[in-house]
Amino acid sequence: MTGQASDTPFDSRLDARLGEVTERIVRRSRDTRRRYLDRLAAAAEAGPRRQRLGCANQAHGFAACAPGDKAMLRSGTGANLAIVTAYNDMLSAHQPYERFPELIRATARAAGGVAQVAGGVPAMCDGITQGEAGMELSLFSRDVIALSTAVALSHQSFDAAVFLGICDKIVPGLIIGALSFGHLPAVFIPAGPMTSGLSNDDKAKARQLFAEGKVSREALLEAEAQSYHGPGTCTFYGTANTNQMVMEIMGLHLPGASFVNPNTPLRDALTRAATERAMAITALGNDYIPVGRMLDERAFVNGVVGLHATGGSTNHTMHLVAMAAAAGIQLNWDDFSDLAETTPLLTRIYPNGKADVNHFHAAGGMGFVIRELLGAGLLHRDVETVWGSGLDAYVQEPALGADGALTWRDGAISSGDEAVLRGAGAPFQPTGGLTVLSGDLGRAVIKTSAIARERHVIEAPARIFHSQEALQAAFKAGELTGDLVAVVRFQGPRANGMPELHKLMPPLGVLQDRGFKVALVTDGRLSGASGKVPAAIHVTPEAVEGGPIARIREGDLIRVDAVAGTLTVLVDAAEWAARTPAEADLEASHWGVGRDLFASFRAAVGSADTGATIFSGV
Repeated sequence: MTGQASDTPFDSRLDARLGEVTERIVRRSRDTRRRYLDRLAAAAEAGPRRQRLGCANQAHGFAACAPGDKAMLRSGTGANLAIVTAYNDMLSAHQPYERFPELIRATARAAGGVAQVAGGVPAMCDGITQGEAGMELSLFSRDVIALSTAVALSHQSFDAAVFLGICDKIVPGLIIGALSFGHLPAVFIPAGPMTSGLSNDDKAKARQLFAEGKVSREALLEAEAQSYHGPGTCTFYGTANTNQMVMEIMGLHLPGASFVNPNTPLRDALTRAATERAMAITALGNDYIPVGRMLDERAFVNGVVGLHATGGSTNHTMHLVAMAAAAGIQLNWDDFSDLAETTPLLTRIYPNGKADVNHFHAAGGMGFVIRELLGAGLLHRDVETVWGSGLDAYVQEPALGADGALTWRDGAISSGDEAVLRGAGAPFQPTGGLTVLSGDLGRAVIKTSAIARERHVIEAPARIFHSQEALQAAFKAGELTGDLVAVVRFQGPRANGMPELHKLMPPLGVLQDRGFKVALVTDGRLSGASGKVPAAIHVTPEAVEGGPIARIREGDLIRVDAVAGTLTVLVDAAEWAARTPAEADLEASHWGVGRDLFASFRAAVGSADTGATIFSGV
């Protein structure tokens, strides 16, 4: 079984640097990728396990099915499609999935097979848990989702799977779980973004005014309710919508499927088409596309390029590493850094601009981005996708014909709004939206696409906090004046699950607007919603492991330099070496709201630059 990027020569039109990085990943991953593909081939060779299950096992599997489905499963003649769903009706992004299983089942029957909901996975909302104790479970939920996916597929009764998931940790967790069953084809089916409400820019202003005490809580709640007002993903370009971009550019969605609004005829038509495609690419037919073979080194490089070109979520510097590892591919931050240098920034979507994802989609969307990157030699076009061979089909966009039939047509060849979307020949900036920082404070990630160029270098004295609540209290007390680098430490994966720290942004934004030089340095996370304040995040090694961030003292001069790619402390070397790392009492983060159940995760989790995952040896 093939599937390793070195099996065929790279396209001659490929950017040389992109080819070098890809070949480096291939060499680094040779042994682990080979072992993975060998296991995948062995599982595929055994054929559908359900046909060899014992009679009682089989009977349990179809006992509750409709008569026609039961007959099909009993005879074993048609394909059986697993539905793994993150549906719940509390979260706007996942509520539309309530209707999908019946659409999928009806389509599978029409295609001569059966579809069953194999299992559900948890889907938590970082928007609800921001600044709350539940946020300390957020990153760990990704690995719980991977485990839940494995449980769903463990019945070994399926020929392919479709995955219903949208948001931050859900999609990466589903991918990791799907790759543990890499011999099965996998198609991801999005639900789409909610329609545009209050602009993201106006929402951010309301938050900042509230932080300054200039508007009431009721006014803030009204602004938030106008922003998050209906079914679908949040419309800013955070981790959820970055997930959708990654799924499309890596070939796991149908072309143009990512940003079609929920509960529309086109959305339903795409769901049916995705189901038909999943049924068509099983090992029972002649177009077998197992997901573990499809997601090779080239596909992951395409994902990283897409991340840089669109100014996507910083969370993906961890998620893509963990996802790649699940396929035996060793992706690291050096690869992100080198690809950033050769990838232009093509979009301005909030928080990198004023537009939301609906505006991006209307301006040309994914088809235009992929067309431009292919034209510049910045994507591997010779990849396998769920739609077939090659990425060229992904410059098309779906539409409904006069008869209601789903068709694909050529996508935009020019941007519909150059304030939102530009071609590779005239990008917003010549390099990608993320930068990796290295220095005597360790390694970190900074999202430069959302930061004004004059703030790409900040040098200021450290103010140290061991929680975001402590920083907020200092701000409210009027204790934060003058230039500062806020060092918020003991927020890494081993300390407390590595929460997102977005409630720091309004007060730090206020200080920046007052004319002070401001930056954040933390071993915690922000995400795709990282805003205008320079933030060196994911600092590793983390403080709880005695990393250099634990040696910083109040008043130390810190330099965050996104131009040179450095993160340094300007302290006498001998004094620095002699310092004892600080410690913190983390007991309050280790119980309540389910956190006591995750002690084993905190003990086992790896560092941010290795994916911050509990899985070793994947």
